[in-house]
Amino acid sequence: MELEILGMNFGCVLAALADAKIPEKDCLLPLASKLLGYCIVAASTTVKLPQILKILKHGSVRGLSVASFELEVVGYTIALAYCIHKGLPFSAYGELAFLLIQAIILVAIIYYYSPPMGTKTWMKALLYCALAPTVLGGKIDPALFEVLYASQHAIFFFARLPQIWKNFMNKGTGELSFLTCFMNFAGSIVRVFTSIQEKTPLSVILGSAIGIVMNGTLLGQIVMYQKPAPKKEKKRD
Repeated sequence: MELEILGMNFGCVLAALADAKIPEKDCLLPLASKLLGYCIVAASTTVKLPQILKILKHGSVRGLSVASFELEVVGYTIALAYCIHKGLPFSAYGELAFLLIQAIILVAIIYYYSPPMGTKTWMKALLYCALAPTVLGGKIDPALFEVLYASQHAIFFFARLPQIWKNFMNKGTGELSFLTCFMNFAGSIVRVFTSIQEKTPLSVILGSAIGIVMNGTLLGQIVMYQKPAPKKEKKRD
């Protein structure tokens, strides 16, 4: 019995259930991996929305590291280009496309609410706009592609460090969104499982593992530095 939808084979599961049997592991795990993969892709469309809305609501980027968000854009660009170049199934990397779009919007908003942009900032933005289409189009040497992808793990690692250090020094997380950090953390955990099931390159799995550690650290800082809400004084009669 074959019933395939979006690369997901429901046939073996339905056949087992029809015979009142528990589906085999070799049947169930790949299906679960595909379903989780598409869930991550769907959830990724709103991952950074809480962070964007929090900045817009308060009109402030207090406590946020600009360098962290800039490096994140570079990392997402390289990771997305590599996955497209390798011909991986969309369920294995689709969230990167949506995360990249949101990350670019987020950086633009941070620039808007930051002090006036200097020449250096404009140069970085123009350089990215010039190089990103080439990288995403895969119009670079394959060996260089491998080097770039290997470097993106370091990029994501160092993208989180400035924010983690700033939180530590300030003993607070400013406008950092708990919901966005939690979704990043949870997504990294699930992506490790789906990457193993999809038999993606070890470097892809390593990237998700780094995401678990760094996003988990940020999440822990938000919880640790959270200030208790001020108690309301009781009105005296």
